Amino acid sequence: MNKLDASILAVLKEDARITPETIAVMLGKRPDEIKKSVSDMEKSGVIAKYTVLVNEEKAGGDGVQALIEVKVSPQFSRGFDSIAEDIYQFDEVKSVYLMSGAYDLAVFIEGGTLREVAGFVSEKLSVMDKVLSTATHFILKKYKSDGVVLQGEKLKRLAVTQ
Repeated sequence: MNKLDASILAVLKEDARITPETIAVMLGKRPDEIKKSVSDMEKSGVIAKYTVLVNEEKAGGDGVQALIEVKVSPQFSRGFDSIAEDIYQFDEVKSVYLMSGAYDLAVFIEGGTLREVAGFVSEKLSVMDKVLSTATHFILKKYKSDGVVLQGEKLKRLAVTQ
C-alpha cells in the first residue's frame, strides 16, 4: 500500500461519506487519482465494506449482543482457520477473531433476545466437535464504539455532604 492509499483510508475511516472531490482537496490531489485509488482498494479487498455506526440505545434497539470466548482444539494442518470458518458461517455471528490468552477465539454475536443468544451458544456453538469450552459475556451498555463516544451527556454525580 502506498502513502496515498494510506491517507485515503485514514480519511474514509473517519467518515466513509466523504466524496472523492473533498478527499482530493484535503490531500492536494486530483479527484480522478482519488477515485482510481479507492476503486483499486475496493477491487483488491483492502476496502471490504462501507458501513454506518448506529447508537442502538438512541435508535431504540432491543437486540442482545454478546462476546463469546471460545477454547478450541485446532485441526492438524489447518490450525484455527477451519473452526473459525465453521463458526462465522452462522447468521448470528458478526465477528470472529483469533486471540492470545486463555481462549483461542473471540466471537461477537447478535440476537433478538437473551434466549436466542443462549440457544446459539448451547445448541450451535458448544456442540461443535472442536469446541472445548466457552465463556459468554453479554454487552450491557456501550460507551464507545469504533472510536466514537456513544453517550453524549456525562452523568453528573451528586455531591456528598455530611
